[in-house]
Amino acid sequence: MTDEFDGLETFLQEYIDDYHEFLSWLGATVDDVDQGTMTMTVPYDEKLTNVRPTADGTPDIHGGVAATLVDTVGGLALRTELEEPFAAGVATINLNVNYLRPATGDLTATATVIRAGSSVGVSEVVVESPTPDDGPKEVAIGQGAYRLFRED
Repeated sequence: MTDEFDGLETFLQEYIDDYHEFLSWLGATVDDVDQGTMTMTVPYDEKLTNVRPTADGTPDIHGGVAATLVDTVGGLALRTELEEPFAAGVATINLNVNYLRPATGDLTATATVIRAGSSVGVSEVVVESPTPDDGPKEVAIGQGAYRLFRED
């Protein structure tokens, strides 16, 4: 992490815990923040699963949780490209999520900013989850487009 972003992880985590009830309820944690990138994790919890268990008997996490991560980290990563990251606004204008396989463990999403223009930004996001045999694997990939409301 660069000096410019020192403390940003802590600030974002405190903001989520204190003011963002949905992400807090999910148990979201900020793992890393740097220029043009961000990583966040949501721990596995049965309250987030579908009723259908996978072949090994473990219920898989509902796809909406992965979509929430794609949306959240994609928008927050764009803030690292703004002159005043928290003085400006970011609003989702399009979200695309492709599901690759069931997730039966913690979800970790990493966003990479593709472009932060004057009024629109785009991020790509990879969501991974541990697998019993092969370690973490991609469970979803997504892309978000966001309206950037920069301060004049």
